[in-house]
Amino acid sequence: MSPGVGNSIRTVSAPSRVNLQQCIDIARQNNISIRQGQLTTENSSLQLRQSQLNLLPNAVFQLSESRSGGRNIDPRTNQFVQQSITSGNYQLSSSATLFNGFVLKNTIKQNDLLLQATRQELRTTENNVSINVAQFYLNVLTNSEQLVVAQRQSDITRAQLSRTERLVAAGSLPEANLYDLRAQLASNELDIVNAQNNVDLAKVSLLQVMNVPINLAIEVEPVAIPDPTVAPYAQTVQEVYEIAERSLPDVAGTDLRVRAANMGVEVAKGGLFPTVLVSGNLSSLHSSAAQQQTPNGQVTQQLLPYFAADGTPVPIYIAVPGYNYTGQPIGTQLGNNLNRSVSLSVRMPIFQAYQAKNRIASARIQQQGAELTAQNVRLNLRQQIETAYTTLRASANRYIATQSQVNSLERAFAVSESRLNAGAINATDYNVAKSNLDRARASLIQSRYDYVFRTKILDFYQNKPLSF
Repeated sequence: MSPGVGNSIRTVSAPSRVNLQQCIDIARQNNISIRQGQLTTENSSLQLRQSQLNLLPNAVFQLSESRSGGRNIDPRTNQFVQQSITSGNYQLSSSATLFNGFVLKNTIKQNDLLLQATRQELRTTENNVSINVAQFYLNVLTNSEQLVVAQRQSDITRAQLSRTERLVAAGSLPEANLYDLRAQLASNELDIVNAQNNVDLAKVSLLQVMNVPINLAIEVEPVAIPDPTVAPYAQTVQEVYEIAERSLPDVAGTDLRVRAANMGVEVAKGGLFPTVLVSGNLSSLHSSAAQQQTPNGQVTQQLLPYFAADGTPVPIYIAVPGYNYTGQPIGTQLGNNLNRSVSLSVRMPIFQAYQAKNRIASARIQQQGAELTAQNVRLNLRQQIETAYTTLRASANRYIATQSQVNSLERAFAVSESRLNAGAINATDYNVAKSNLDRARASLIQSRYDYVFRTKILDFYQNKPLSF
């Protein structure tokens, strides 16, 4: 990365304690794809503005100054002169398009649709970032709860080990039970380490999706997630799809690009029509060869001699006006040489090597491509909703089964603990019951958060706020 680019990218840091909305806001501010989308939107806005300004007449001012020596042409008189000349030419011209097959107006409509499309696509990117942040946020909470469960199970094992040590010392239980419980405690401590590692990795993933430096000391505020209800989702797949089709920016953006492509065909058709232009020109020039004369009285001028009868020449003189010649001022020359013109021109396309027809054909291909893209977006949207709906149902079934498993294993573990304390079973059987319960509780936490997240995905497709 070059220094210039690096200096232009500024990321927003995260506080030591964050909630879900803060994480989403920070991720949106730091996300590179969103920044790129913002630049694309700004560029589309500029293109729309320029197409609107193209309706205005253009104006061009040209000037040239030159110096030449020797035999030259006086630009004022177009006559040859043998002298050095300094000359200047000034021209102001303007033109405006009166008609060109509505190309200008249709281009404005097309660029306006493209601007709206880029805005919708920017919203799509923001929504995708929000979904990713929510998923990683819930992963942190899931692993944090599993860490708490692992710590609690370690505390239970430690308490049972302490109790067993007293019973072994009293001769009520065999010493072998201590080794099994110590092994179980070591296993629980390993579970704590693994759970802590999973929390750290989940935080890293969350911070990375937020594009902020890694800080494992960051605290994630818990969200109020009630126990999932296993009632069927309120809307059907078709109802969710119909709402998503009307509200999601993904579909709106592709539909706008289809309309823009349709307008692109109309723009291309404008090449078949004549173009009518009106133009005006204002020009003038000056030259150092230009002279002005001023009377200075009379001078005597000799005519051809008159010959007498004997052949003697007789000179004849007449009085004629006299003049002084000086350079003409530049301002006077510009005023005297001022030229004005207005013209109306019509350009009629007769044969252009089929360029116009090929542009129309190309525009229609782009139109068909935009329509196929819109169809594909709708198809993917329906498939994603169907998958999310099926996954939600599977997640609900898994949650119900896991909850039932936890309830059964809790009762089985309570019995095993009582029997261990009574010396009816050994520590190995106790550890098996406890391990089964630990795994089931971890699975219950995972399925609970997964069910809630899948529910929020379907809510998101209906343009509902992403909150818990």
